[in-house]
Amino acid sequence: MESELYEVAVEGNVHSLLTLLSKGRLLLDRTMVGNQTESPLHIAAMLGHSGFVEEVLARKVEMAKEQNSQGLTPLHLVMAKGYFHIVKNLLRVDPEVCFFRDKYGRNPLHVAAMKGHIDILELLVRVRPNAARDILENGQMIMQICVKNNKLEVLKLLVDILDDEQFINSKDEDGNTILHLATAADRQTKVCSYNDT
Repeated sequence: MESELYEVAVEGNVHSLLTLLSKGRLLLDRTMVGNQTESPLHIAAMLGHSGFVEEVLARKVEMAKEQNSQGLTPLHLVMAKGYFHIVKNLLRVDPEVCFFRDKYGRNPLHVAAMKGHIDILELLVRVRPNAARDILENGQMIMQICVKNNKLEVLKLLVDILDDEQFINSKDEDGNTILHLATAADRQTKVCSYNDT
């Protein structure tokens, strides 16, 4: 029955989910203690099946905290894809998942910044602003991630929302501020443009 649950998660079929859960009330519990790398919630969230996600969360809120073998929560996966409605549902049931880190030390805000999902990042920062202050294992902060990934519109949003001069002027482990990184990135862009002519 567990394999059927994973199949309906891929399909996003809410009716089949409800049928399976009526046959086995502990089905979601068993997936949480099983040896699968991803939960049905991970799969449905990653594929954008919001109705399926809502039904699972209504029955098993703690699945929002489940981390797969790479340390990714369903919220991390949704960040990569940019499904705003699913982000809202996951934050509604447990906003603390904003602080969960994957195997690379990234929380969901870091992933949203890397992908340039401005609307989602704004929601996350307003719900849990301190998650934006989490420092990666390599000493980078979210501001440096924005610059290194050329997400300057995301950087502007963070500067506007956080409005914290000390945070904005913070340095990475190499002593670089975001201004240093932005200047270096701009020089690199100009060199590449010059070489293309």
